[in-house]
Amino acid sequence: MIATGAKPNWFGHDEWSKYALGLKTVEEALTMRERMLLAFEAAERETDPEVRRRLLTFVVIGGGATGVEIAGALSELGRWVLARDYRTLRHEKPRVVLIEGLDRLLAAGYRESLSASALRQLKELGVEVMLGKRVLGIDARGVSFDGGRIDSTTVLWTAGVKARSLSQKLGVELDRSGRVLVREDCSIPNHPHAFAIGDVARFVPAGSSEPLVGIAPVAIQQGRYVARAIARDARGQPREPFHYLDKGIMATIGRSRAVAQIGRLELSGLVAWLFWTFVHILYLIGFRNRLVVMIDWAWAYLTYGRGARLITGAPWLGRQEVAKQAARE
Repeated sequence: MIATGAKPNWFGHDEWSKYALGLKTVEEALTMRERMLLAFEAAERETDPEVRRRLLTFVVIGGGATGVEIAGALSELGRWVLARDYRTLRHEKPRVVLIEGLDRLLAAGYRESLSASALRQLKELGVEVMLGKRVLGIDARGVSFDGGRIDSTTVLWTAGVKARSLSQKLGVELDRSGRVLVREDCSIPNHPHAFAIGDVARFVPAGSSEPLVGIAPVAIQQGRYVARAIARDARGQPREPFHYLDKGIMATIGRSRAVAQIGRLELSGLVAWLFWTFVHILYLIGFRNRLVVMIDWAWAYLTYGRGARLITGAPWLGRQEVAKQAARE
């Protein structure tokens, strides 16, 4: 069973990966956090206003669920953390820009009404949203796009993913994103005892022309299905086709802000955020874990508390000087 997941898709511009950060691994998430905190630290000690603004400008490329969530989190980080932890930057506001090549946010799987709601909630948080803008280049100084350029030392890439390179070594038919075209039982054509699931597979449900979206519930259900299919093979029973049960999709935008789509039901704002919180606590393992997380989240919500802000890279001072130098150049 092949379930190697996905990696950022640079759409033929792999050189951009030197300047933009993806978010597909824990290591990338830690690097992203470190880069943002280093920018704050460098800006705290910077006396040149122009350099400080470049350090406090964050560009998120890609208006899917990940991009929307990161942009909202960045804006809230600047609103609450900067004012509390940085004396010089107390009256500064970071500039968060979200660039999307399509004409709306959350184009994959969400209805247009929820896309409009997400756009409105992001603007309420102070995020600048640029729709219909195609990125032309990313370098050490910032991002170039249709009709303009933004100088920034922190560029985050959430514009797309593709299957990991293992799929290209299988010698089977792939789509443009490198995903394996699987059959109705998640098996690879001409290889009935080999399966591909999750982000590495392109599964098109019967009666549909669009493949399933690459989200965790799809991979979880496919994994359980394949386990049952293998057990049926061992018992000499025929396989049943895979049917995905859509339990809904959600995206958090910020404090008390989210959008959710469950069947025909659409939720946004505080109601969607509460529903997102309930679902995530419900899926935790064990009553003790659910209770501890619920208390911790409630305390963080009431006190505006944030998680640990650790800069773990070494050497720290050298990385800070790199951030400052990039802003000056």
